Amino acid sequence: MKLGIRGRHMVLTATLLAHVERRLRFALSRFEQKIRQIAVQVTDLNGPRGGFEKQCRVTVTLSPSGKVIVGATDADLHTAIDRAADRLERSVTRELRRRRET
Repeated sequence: MKLGIRGRHMVLTATLLAHVERRLRFALSRFEQKIRQIAVQVTDLNGPRGGFEKQCRVTVTLSPSGKVIVGATDADLHTAIDRAADRLERSVTRELRRRRET
């Protein structure tokens, strides 16, 4: 399972990278065999103007095919990451359950 993290209009600190990796690995560890790649994009929606809106968008590529995309926006980036990880866990569970049923 490959994990890629990008930041737009913000600096990615070591603490932030560790938080993203820890939360996503915890949320998705039971699906590790079925996930090929995880791409995370954290964005300061207001850019250099300042402001409080931060967004975390996560795309999971499943094996052998398929994608699950979730996002969360909050004033606190850590909260947005946590919400996105929770949504991602539910969405991946739902997608894999659909695949099993067909």
